Amino acid sequence: MYKRQAPILITGETGTGKELLARACHYASNRSVKPFIALSCASLPDDVAESELFGYAGYEENAAPKRGVLEQADGGTVFLDEVGEMSTQLQTKLLRFLQDGTFRKVGDENEVKVNVRIVAATQKDLPAMVQEGVFREDLYYRLNVFPLTWAPLDKRPGDIVPLAEHLVARHRGKQGAATLGFSSSARSKMLQHNWPGNVRELENVCLLYTSPSPRD
Repeated sequence: MYKRQAPILITGETGTGKELLARACHYASNRSVKPFIALSCASLPDDVAESELFGYAGYEENAAPKRGVLEQADGGTVFLDEVGEMSTQLQTKLLRFLQDGTFRKVGDENEVKVNVRIVAATQKDLPAMVQEGVFREDLYYRLNVFPLTWAPLDKRPGDIVPLAEHLVARHRGKQGAATLGFSSSARSKMLQHNWPGNVRELENVCLLYTSPSPRD
């Protein structure tokens, strides 16, 4: 049985690689053999996000029960991207889960208990949102136990080449091809570029680098 671990809150600009950092935290922990599941709080309507996170009972006719990501990731880590986009209702349910590790599926009265570490990320100013009354203060302090600020890529020049090598290796691994290193010229160009699109831009460049040529 894994001990409950303090939540992590990662803040930084969009595209800085907050999910990569969250994955690194997961794989460096004793939860690494268990699932890491990411859920974007910004890309889903509130009712869909709730069922994705907590699951639903499926008592209605022709509706099958569904396990949410919290249940699927039991023993592992759930990464909540753009947690600042959560509605107040969903914030309340997440707060309760962080307090005792229990939740109720949508449409169910029974409680489910799991052992999941929450890693949340946002590009928003959560303290300002707390002051404006759009983000729960108690949830903010529950999430902000272990805060990490992730700087833009141009402020982390030492990360550029290793990140690029990781992204190329990952993409070539999917293609079943061997990993190729970067030339000294390519490395120099990467270090001279200011990467306004951060890791997302770097990943796009790496995808081009690993894509087959039109002659293939």
